[in-house]
Amino acid sequence: MVKREGGLDSGRVRQLWHLLEPLHAVLYYAPEVFEEAAALGYGTEERWPSYFPYRAAPLGAVGAEQVASAFYSFSPRMVAEHIDPAWKIASPEALLRARVRGLDRAYHAILGDRVDSPELAEAAALARRAAEAADTAGRPLAAANSALDWPQAPHLQLWHAATVLREHRGDGHIAALQVAGLDPVESLVSFAAIGAASVERFESRGWNPEEWTAARARLVARGLVDDTDGTATEAGRELRRTVEEHTDRLAAAPWQALTLEEIDRLVELLGEFWVAVLSSGLLPSETTLGIGKV
Repeated sequence: MVKREGGLDSGRVRQLWHLLEPLHAVLYYAPEVFEEAAALGYGTEERWPSYFPYRAAPLGAVGAEQVASAFYSFSPRMVAEHIDPAWKIASPEALLRARVRGLDRAYHAILGDRVDSPELAEAAALARRAAEAADTAGRPLAAANSALDWPQAPHLQLWHAATVLREHRGDGHIAALQVAGLDPVESLVSFAAIGAASVERFESRGWNPEEWTAARARLVARGLVDDTDGTATEAGRELRRTVEEHTDRLAAAPWQALTLEEIDRLVELLGEFWVAVLSSGLLPSETTLGIGKV
């Protein structure tokens, strides 16, 4: 039976996330955005030196402890490695300006003339209404992005709306993980155990083998992971299903600002831009978010 959140299918809530997430994720992979980061003085041999300051910039010049708390699933050591020097290289304000410049260039490169299309402007207006309706209480990343000024160009408004909504969902996901009793590393081990992504992909979050093994042992003790092969037990799969369903419920409220017909129209409009971003080859085929797997 499909659950409904205020008249909206929970599956529709998840579909909207699947469609908007790639539009947001351009920030972390587009060469144009890396070029802007390099101009500020950040390393670009890998994505992490710019990922952390770009994503954390709306919070202001906060320390590694606050960023690790907000990002949740990253090793605090990895966060500190990149955040401790971040604000000495450039201010959060400079990073916010750089990410808008980079995204403007990246969207033009990916979408071409479609950045000026009436379809994109319509999608941006609908997504913005949902983003502006998001209640950000208890959601630090959503609140910080929501407090930023809206860009003028429709394609940048679409990106900003996607960002507010994905961080709103992400903040709610952390709440769902905590209700389920999954700490940061356990959240990754349990997600890997259901096949959301490979263990190697989750290793990008910076946890060492000893921490991963200890977390797995804790989940084994709870009956959530099989000790022989590290796969989830039925109880473990059920717990992760509950986490995702809880996340969907917590992510549903902003979409109440749109009618079901408007949501259908937004899904229709986003498809073209979603395909364009995926077809660009910029995004990895496997991510730690489990899109397409959950």
